[in-house]
Amino acid sequence: MEVLLWPIVLAPFAGALVLAVFGAYMPKKAAGAVGCVTAGASWVMAMVVLGSFLSEGSYAPADSKLYEWIAVSSLRVPMSLHMDTLSVIMISVITFVAFLIHLYSAQCMFEEDGYSRFFAYMNLFVGSMLTLVLANNLLLLYLGWEGVGLCSYLLIGFWYKDSDNGRAAQKAFVVTRIGDTAMAVGLFLLFVNFRTFTISELSAMAPALWTAGSAVATATAFLIIGGAIGKSAQVPLHTWLPDAMAGPTPVSALIHAATMVTAGVYLIARLDFLFMIAPAAQLAVAVIGAVTLVYAGFSALTQSDIKRVLAYSTISQIGYMFLALGVGAWSAAIFHFMTHAFFKALLFLSAGIVIHALGHDERNMFRMGGLARRLPVAYWTFLAGAASLSALPLVTAGFYSKDTILYAAWASKSGGIALWVGGIVGALLTSAYAFRMVFLTFLGEQKTEPSGHAGGLEKLAVTVLAFLSIVAGFVGIPAVLGGFNPFEGYMSHIFAPFALSEARLHILSEAVLMAISSLVSLVGIYFAYVYFTRPALSEDVERSPVLRAMHSFLLAGWGFDWLYDRTIVRPFEAIAFGNRSDFMDTFYKGLAAAAGWISRGLSLTQTGRLRDYATGVVIGAVILGAILLVRLQWF
Repeated sequence: MEVLLWPIVLAPFAGALVLAVFGAYMPKKAAGAVGCVTAGASWVMAMVVLGSFLSEGSYAPADSKLYEWIAVSSLRVPMSLHMDTLSVIMISVITFVAFLIHLYSAQCMFEEDGYSRFFAYMNLFVGSMLTLVLANNLLLLYLGWEGVGLCSYLLIGFWYKDSDNGRAAQKAFVVTRIGDTAMAVGLFLLFVNFRTFTISELSAMAPALWTAGSAVATATAFLIIGGAIGKSAQVPLHTWLPDAMAGPTPVSALIHAATMVTAGVYLIARLDFLFMIAPAAQLAVAVIGAVTLVYAGFSALTQSDIKRVLAYSTISQIGYMFLALGVGAWSAAIFHFMTHAFFKALLFLSAGIVIHALGHDERNMFRMGGLARRLPVAYWTFLAGAASLSALPLVTAGFYSKDTILYAAWASKSGGIALWVGGIVGALLTSAYAFRMVFLTFLGEQKTEPSGHAGGLEKLAVTVLAFLSIVAGFVGIPAVLGGFNPFEGYMSHIFAPFALSEARLHILSEAVLMAISSLVSLVGIYFAYVYFTRPALSEDVERSPVLRAMHSFLLAGWGFDWLYDRTIVRPFEAIAFGNRSDFMDTFYKGLAAAAGWISRGLSLTQTGRLRDYATGVVIGAVILGAILLVRLQWF
């Protein structure tokens, strides 16, 4: 089925090309159809590949080479795609979620200007992400990586007439460039040492050449982490993601669910061989994930903008995936990637229905309330997504994937009590802020009258995602609950299981760990209920200077933007301003001035009188004739 890999990638690119060239001349319905059909075709082909892959049972990897892309000296880079258990599950989830978001967008964005441009960007985004996850070499992966970064800039700044949106797009582009630069250096270090960018060759050669803990391997792994935390918005390169909410809601769903922010997770999972050689870097991944999920959970608790809550939620959930990768639970990270794609896309799209119904501009949850009866589809689907995000025990997909990560954080030899505690604290915060959103938005007194309702395509998208947010986790039921876990069996063909720490398992068994995580989830929901039913608690916060300062601190994302502005942005601007008249500027200004003088001098010869021009021609002919005679006489 590797013959379908290139059509899967090229279908959305073809849609983007058609829309970019002809979109301005197409009716809106035709433009939307092109965007949706090409994304849908990519998904259908991905399902064919997945079905064939599963039916064969061998799970043998395969490559599909298009042509030799680069051939310079010892550098040989093919334009080639790679199919294995990891890439197949990635393209299956990406294309499916992207297709549903395209369907939702066809109706949600219909009244917006730049409709065809929007779908061109969306298709280009999907094509870039598919290139990233299917690339058989790191150079092609990096091309898709940068394509995703470009498209995120275009989509976040889609409403470019608003300067705030433009600044948010620039911020996303610049912050992620920091990580991308580190990643590029890491990729070149790999090439310098192994003379290849092909991932399968690197995975075979790296363990043979580098010993565990090698300084070069560790440095390379840390550089790769730089790229991963930039794209996946992990501390400290996370500040772009909350501001990315400036883009349309479908953009937020696409970026936050299964595409851009999961690129870092995929990168580390794909280069698992490198991180197993560099245990210090792998531990750093776990620590970054644990710190990020707690940080983002606290930040989400104080937000009033429903989309910013979901943005911090995404940062937190990606933190769980990093935690899993850091303790060697590679399959658990990909399992949570899959379930997160479903429930996070659902939450954004359901929130989009609410925002659309309230006139497009209202995102403050404290001005909502009482919408459960007026917007029942949005309410029930959002509730399903919030329950899965909160890991509601036994009945949601998020419970099974998150519990697998918490178990690995405790039971893995690479894990530890501190990492597990971080995960548990994050689980408490997650269920608290998730149901805080549900209660404030849909229950209580209605504060704003909705003026619109969801269309048929919007309802279809959120209903399908709500179903998967509940049932998708049942392919990963742990042994303590019966042991039906085909997902782990599928991923075992590429990832080895993590090594167990018998000492910690003697302290707390898997069943006890699951009971604790389940109780924590329910306690978080209860805290949200208490907060909702006792408005006096908010008044107590306002009256206390300490609590008010703490609330402001968390609301501002722990002051990261303030810190970066004063330690990096403003000093850089001051240096640039002070250096605005350096030698190089003077040199080029001199060239420009000289060109201006020459131009003005030559313009004096343009009198507009025909006899002057004829005289000039005669003089030129005489000069050329004289030169010719002199040269003939010389010869």
